[in-house]
Amino acid sequence: MKFSENWLRTFVNPHCSSEQLAHALTMAGLEVESIEPVAAVFDKVVVAEVCSVEPHPSADRLKVCQVKVAPQASLLQIVCGASNVSVGMKVPCALVGAQLPGLQIKSAKLRGIDSAGMLCSAKELGLADVADGLLALPDDAPIGEDFRNYYLLNDCVFTLSLTPNRADCLSVVGVAREVAAITATELTAATPIPGVSVKIPDTLEVSIAASEACPLYCGRVIKGINLKTKIPLWMTHRLERGGIRSINPVVDITNYVLLETGQPLHAFDLDKVDGAIQVRYAESGEKITLLNNSNVELKENMLIIADDHKPLALAGIMGGLDSSVTDSTQNIFLESAFFTPSVISGKSFQLGFTSDSAYRFERGVDFAATQAQIERATHLIQSICGGQAGPLIAVKQHSLPVRSAVKVRSARIQRVLGIKLDTPQIGTYFKRLGFEFLLIDDYFNVTPPSYRFDLAIEEDFIEELARIYGYDQIPANYPHAPMAMLRATEKSRPIEQIKQLLVNRDYQEVINYAFVDVDWEVDFAANHTPIKLINPIASQMSVMRSSLIGGLIANLQFNLNRKQARVRLFEIGRCFSRSKEIECQQTEKLAGLVYGDIAAEQWGTPARSADFYDIKGDIENLCGASTMLFEKISHPALHPGKSAQIVVSGQSIGWLGELHPNWQKKYELQKNTLLFEISLEYLLPQTIHQTKELSKFPPVRRDIAIIVENSISVHALLTAMHAEKSPTVFDITLFDIYRGKGMDNNKKSLAFRILLQDTEKTLTDTEVDSEVLKLIKVLENKFSATLRNG
Repeated sequence: MKFSENWLRTFVNPHCSSEQLAHALTMAGLEVESIEPVAAVFDKVVVAEVCSVEPHPSADRLKVCQVKVAPQASLLQIVCGASNVSVGMKVPCALVGAQLPGLQIKSAKLRGIDSAGMLCSAKELGLADVADGLLALPDDAPIGEDFRNYYLLNDCVFTLSLTPNRADCLSVVGVAREVAAITATELTAATPIPGVSVKIPDTLEVSIAASEACPLYCGRVIKGINLKTKIPLWMTHRLERGGIRSINPVVDITNYVLLETGQPLHAFDLDKVDGAIQVRYAESGEKITLLNNSNVELKENMLIIADDHKPLALAGIMGGLDSSVTDSTQNIFLESAFFTPSVISGKSFQLGFTSDSAYRFERGVDFAATQAQIERATHLIQSICGGQAGPLIAVKQHSLPVRSAVKVRSARIQRVLGIKLDTPQIGTYFKRLGFEFLLIDDYFNVTPPSYRFDLAIEEDFIEELARIYGYDQIPANYPHAPMAMLRATEKSRPIEQIKQLLVNRDYQEVINYAFVDVDWEVDFAANHTPIKLINPIASQMSVMRSSLIGGLIANLQFNLNRKQARVRLFEIGRCFSRSKEIECQQTEKLAGLVYGDIAAEQWGTPARSADFYDIKGDIENLCGASTMLFEKISHPALHPGKSAQIVVSGQSIGWLGELHPNWQKKYELQKNTLLFEISLEYLLPQTIHQTKELSKFPPVRRDIAIIVENSISVHALLTAMHAEKSPTVFDITLFDIYRGKGMDNNKKSLAFRILLQDTEKTLTDTEVDSEVLKLIKVLENKFSATLRNG
C-alpha cells in the first residue's frame, strides 16, 4: 500500500514528523516499509512562460527564448535545446544560482549568446529517469510560483507492508483512521458529497443469480461525458504516488476512489452492454479477454458480470477489454458492489495474476460504504468530464455480513495484557478506534465497524487496546512461577547424551528439511508413493522424507564441493510414512554418514579409509555390543554384500552398510560412503547397572578351537554357550577364525577364549576342565562342532 503523506494529512494531521509518524504506525502493527521523497532536493525553480522562440544564429539545434519568470519581471533570455519548446508554453525554469540534482545553474554564453537560466525537463529535476523534452505544465499554471509548491513536491511516499487481516488500511481514509486513533488526533471528515442531480431516467436492469456471492450491487448510467478533458494535477500526483498510472479521466477517477476509500469501482462502456446486467457464475466454455489482454477460459466457480449475450468482467478482479472505457466513450455504466471475500479469494492464484480490486475484495471491503462511494465517483466524473446521471440502481438480494457484538471483559484484558486499564480509559480507546459499545457491569459489549473483518473474538479487541495503548509502553515483566528440579529417570537416557556419544566419536550434527526430492525417496528408500505436499515451497522439496539418508548425501555433496575430504555427519529427525492404519505415521530416527579416512591426516598414523567395521564399532559403542545382532539384509540404498540389519531382542531396529555403487556413481562420490539409520526409540532405554563383588582370586583362561559349518554364525555359538555356562564362567570371546589349507571348503575353525573365576575360592583344574567340557558338549550337541587338534 503506497500513498502520499500530504494526501493523508488532509484527513489527519498529527504534530509529528514523517519519521515519527512512520514509527508510530509500525509500532501499532502497520509496518512502514519505506519513506521516499517524491523529488530530489532543488531550489530556485519557478513556473515560467515562454514568450518568444528564435533560432540560434550559430547552432541549428539551439533556440533563443524570451521567458517570463514573474508577472511584473522583465523577460529573461535563455538558450534552450529542447525540441518541444514553443511560444506560450508553461515550463519549470531554473534561475541563476539554482541547485539542481548534480547541477548548479550559472549565467553562461552558449555559442556566443547569453543565457540566464535553464528551462527544465522532468529528468533534470529528478522527477523521471528519461525525458523527451521540457516538462510541459498546464495552461493555468501561475507564472512565478515556486515550482516545488506548485507541483506539490514537498511530499513523501509511504509504503506499508500490511498483514492480510488489515484490509481496512488499504486506503488513505483507512490509514487516516488508524493515525487518528494512534495519535489521539481528530480525524477531519471528508468533504460532504453533494447530492447527485438526476437528469435522465436511464437505468439498466440488474439481476443477481448468485446472491450469496454478491449481496449488494449498485450501478448508475451516466451519459454525455467528455473524455477529452484532463484530471486535475493534484489527482494525477496522488494516483502516481499511489503507484497507479493515468489512463483516462473515468478510469482515473475510479482508481482515485479506490485509493481514497478502498472501494473498488468499475466503469463499462454503456454502448457495448447488450441488455441487462447479470451477476452470475460462469458457464462451462465461456471465455473473456481481460483488460490486461489475458484470454481466460472461465471456470464454473468464477463469478462474472455479464449482459444478455456475453461476459463483461470477472467480478471483483478485472473488467473485460471488449466493454472497457476508451477515448471515444460517451456513455458509461458505473458499478460499485460488495462481493463475498471467499468467492474472490484464490481466483488470482488460479489466473496467475492479481489486481488492486481483487487484493481488496478477497480481504473484505466496507459493505456499508458501497453506495456512498458510487455517489463520490459520480460527483467527480460530473465535475471533471461532465455528463448527465441517471438514478442510482441498488440491488440487495442477500443479507450483508452481520457485525455481532462481542463481550470484552475488563478482567480478561488485565490478564492477557498484564496491565490494568480502568474503565474510562478502555472506553476512550474504543471511541478512538471507532467502535460502538455498551458498558454492562464489568464488561463491554463491543460491535466492530463494517470495515473491520478481522475482529471476531474477545482477544481481537484486546489486541486493539494493546495497539492503542502502545506495545512499547507495556512493561516487560519476567514471569513468576514455582520452579523445581525434575527427577530424571535412570531407565532412559536423554537425546543429548546420544548426541554427545556421537560427537565424541568425531561426528558432527546436521539439521535438514523434512521436505525432500522425490528422487531421494525412490533411490534410498524404494518409496514410490511418498507423502506429497499440497503446496511445496520448491519443486525439489515436494514430498515428506521416510529416511534421513537423502539429506545426509546432500550434506556430503555440499562439503565435497568445498574441498572437505573427510566427512562424518549425523542427524536426528522425524520421518514420515504411510501404513494401513495411519495415513501419516511419524517415526524419529538417528542416521549417520562416514566418508573418507577413519582419522584426520597426521604424521603418527598411516591413512586408512573408513570401512563397514568402523561404523559397526560406532553403533556398538552407541547401543551396547552385547545386546545386538547384525544380520544380512537387502536394502535399496546399500551395497548388497556390505550391509546388515541391526537386530535387538529379535526385532530389527535399523541398518548399516556401504552406499550402493549405482548411487555412488549417480551422486558423483569418489570414495565409498558408509551409512547407518536406527529408530531412536530403541536407543533411549538403558539398563540400570548393578554392582557385584570383585573376586580376590585369580582368573583361569582356557582356549578351545572348534570346527563348524560355514553357515553357523559366531553369534549363535556364543548365545548357546552363554545360556548353559555356570556363574564361574564370566567371559567367552572369539579371538581367531581360520579357513584354508587343511580345512574343508564348507568348514571354518573358530578359537574362543574362556575366562573362569570364583569369588569364594581358587578354581581347581578339575573344576575348570569340567566347565570347559560342558561348553564343548553344548557346541557338539547343538551345532555338530568338533574339537580341532593342532
